[in-house]
Amino acid sequence: MQHGFARFERLRDALGRARVHSGAAVWSAERRADGAPGAVLRAFVGGADAPDRRAVDIEADALVVATGAHDLALPVPGWTLPGVITAGAAQALAKRDGVSVGRRTLVAGAGPFLLPVAQSLALVGSTVVGVHEASRTGSLARGWLPRPWQLAGKAGELAEYIGALARHRIPYRMGSGVVRVLGDERVEGAVVASLDAEWRPIAGTEREIDCDAVALGHGFTPRLEAAIMLGCAVAGGRRGRFVVVDDRQLTTRAGVYAAGELTGIGGADAALAEGSIAGFSAAGVPLHDPRLREPVATRARMRGFARRLETAHGIRPGWTAWLDDDTIVCRCEAVTKRAIAERADVPLRALRLATRAGLGPCQARTCGRAIEAIVADAGGPVDGGFERRPLLAPVRLGEIAAREG
Repeated sequence: MQHGFARFERLRDALGRARVHSGAAVWSAERRADGAPGAVLRAFVGGADAPDRRAVDIEADALVVATGAHDLALPVPGWTLPGVITAGAAQALAKRDGVSVGRRTLVAGAGPFLLPVAQSLALVGSTVVGVHEASRTGSLARGWLPRPWQLAGKAGELAEYIGALARHRIPYRMGSGVVRVLGDERVEGAVVASLDAEWRPIAGTEREIDCDAVALGHGFTPRLEAAIMLGCAVAGGRRGRFVVVDDRQLTTRAGVYAAGELTGIGGADAALAEGSIAGFSAAGVPLHDPRLREPVATRARMRGFARRLETAHGIRPGWTAWLDDDTIVCRCEAVTKRAIAERADVPLRALRLATRAGLGPCQARTCGRAIEAIVADAGGPVDGGFERRPLLAPVRLGEIAAREG
């Protein structure tokens, strides 16, 4: 059973007569032609490969952007081998389909999400040979130990996951990470090493672990494309960029609100609270309305949780030390670290055109943060990231032509 599914059902049933477009792929988000607040969304409804998708255009004077986040897995030598998967994909396969990615699976990365991933894999029959958390004890203590009473709502989940690791005898290692995946045609093992406080591998600590699958998860990165296409301001740096909002969840664009991971990685409770505030605000309800008292309080509490999460598990810059020059960073176009570093002195757009890094099917969703880190290490400019895209989703030229006709 999914966590919070009953709450989802209550929210779904409360929609009443609202029109819901399921299976809709929004491919364009535009400002209104007359300059009024809000936006125009253009979408196709139907299966991604369906020949008869239906075009839908929606113009609204208020819009809530809640596009969520996707897995962030940092590259390691050998991560292109079959059997390496993101932690989120491993979790989805296990919980949705009852499928394990391997018989002996190593889970590695950073963040509390590694714990439910390991639990789910164990429940579907995989032997989880270890959970390797990159952050060291000091970082974890600074993030989670101060004012422990503020984490009362999360204690039950933590106890459940710790109990699962104990029952399945899954080792948990702090300050440790995968620095190389071994194998010829698929995963045959992995090399793990102790990491220092900046996530640099410590020489002499390497050891091999026998496994046939590796699940990597170093947190999440927000899906900013729609907000950027609408002209919303984004702030942040190497550790992540997020949409700027005020207390009403209003972005810097009139009539456009943002909620969830777009504004900071804080978990489901934070997203629900922000969504409530954004929805009421978009409907013209003032922030002091009694119906917003609980969501506002929850948001404040969960923003504290997000800060703890970053302190304890946030990506440290030393991780690039486990890459070698021949490590493939852009999986779609097979672009290596060396190729990126050699062009690091040019703007990102020029680098993409010269190396094809980030120009493949995933459009840098998988490799963008890693490319930026390599460029930054080489002293190059990181000018705006990879989130600016002319289309938000794949669309056929014929569909656009038929729509315009």
